[in-house]
Amino acid sequence: MATRQNSANGRPKSPRVQVVLPENLCDRLSALAQRESRTVSNMAKVLIQEGVNNYEQGSISKNHASSPITSTEGFRSALEAQESRRLRGAPRRLKLHRP
Repeated sequence: MATRQNSANGRPKSPRVQVVLPENLCDRLSALAQRESRTVSNMAKVLIQEGVNNYEQGSISKNHASSPITSTEGFRSALEAQESRRLRGAPRRLKLHRP
């Protein structure tokens, strides 16, 4: 259950949740936070928001069946089914010019 505290001026703070993470996941989270110049708490909040949004979007698309690709496997199989094509204007060989 999330706990809510009051600030010094009496206004309620955001709810707080305590989570126990495995050490390797905590290290990865810390590295991501440092890379993005965020606190670990803020990075966890951002990732949780993205995860909840993605989960809800997945649930919505599964319930409505509006999207033919609803899972990672479906997306991967659709990509693998495509034929590989050469980019237009891309050279077949690269020539190395030496001085």
